[in-house]
Amino acid sequence: MQINEIIAFLESKAPLQLQEHYDNCGLLTGNPNQICSGVLVCLDVTENVIFEAQHKGCNLIVAHHPLIFEGIKKITTNSETGRILIAAIKSEIAIYAIHTNLDNLVTGVNNYMARKIGLQGLSALTTPKGLLRKLITFVPAGHLQQVQKALFDSGAGHIGQYSECSFVSSGTGSFKPENGATPFSGTIGTRSEEPEEKLEVIFPHWVESGVIQALKKMHPYEEVAFDLLTLGNDYQHVGSGLMGKLQQPLSEEAFLLHVKEQFNLKVIRHSPFLKKPIETVAICGGSGSFLIRHALAQKADAFITSDVKYHSFFETENRLLIADIGHWESEQFTIDLLFDWLTQKFPTFAVLKTEVVTNPVRYFL
Repeated sequence: MQINEIIAFLESKAPLQLQEHYDNCGLLTGNPNQICSGVLVCLDVTENVIFEAQHKGCNLIVAHHPLIFEGIKKITTNSETGRILIAAIKSEIAIYAIHTNLDNLVTGVNNYMARKIGLQGLSALTTPKGLLRKLITFVPAGHLQQVQKALFDSGAGHIGQYSECSFVSSGTGSFKPENGATPFSGTIGTRSEEPEEKLEVIFPHWVESGVIQALKKMHPYEEVAFDLLTLGNDYQHVGSGLMGKLQQPLSEEAFLLHVKEQFNLKVIRHSPFLKKPIETVAICGGSGSFLIRHALAQKADAFITSDVKYHSFFETENRLLIADIGHWESEQFTIDLLFDWLTQKFPTFAVLKTEVVTNPVRYFL
């Protein structure tokens, strides 16, 4: 199996188009056409992770955090990033990052966090607009099913938990073949009418080229008529943060103890107790301060995240319990998520979890 086959699978789950503008996801080093000897999944790429990959015979590292995040002008042994890159390149180890594109999936990092503490009825805290497109095309009677199947296979027709969604209405199309045309039906120079089915499907914008290619390949007409519309609908599979409800309300002390236990925490930084039960909980793995206002607007009782600055705690307006559990701690289960994805897709292939704890933060208790 080539490395690019594994990359194609990961990007089918978490498209690069979902990453934030400041991010640097994708293949950072290595040859995508190289035969893959094994995959090592980690949160951060450190020198010890490179040594581990060498020792275990893995020539692909799939990491959550990009090793190369900002511009690099020099690759030397004078910096940790330089040493890691040099070691990876010398050992022909490819490094792939799957970061905010994974964070922004409703089924991604935050979903795993939510399930750890038993949240139900999950929905995104924020949902971006303009991700969906609608394709409207016109297919001659008798060819509808083959065109439908091609569009569905290319990624169109998903709405929430439903697939192969479309709308079909019947009508009549007219056309006059001019000189040089090779019409599916009709005669050169004569206007013809053809019974047609109007077919409508929606899809996320990043599969647009594949959808159009599939349409033109399977459509019988020489010139395929179609319309593309940008929709204002929410795309239910994508969003920042998640919110859900506990099976039963907990006191603030019991809630923090529950979180501490499920995430194996030594300490939790939190805002002042509000003396009210916790039932509706918002979650954002990694740095989630930007979602405090959204958690308040959706009437969350508590917000689990990390990297909350001093002044951000004031944004709670005495209406929200913030639980800052630490960056590494909030994203630690990303390793399990990626491992599960890869082993389910490639059950006979060597996929390993790192044994290196890359958390750079220590606590003196």
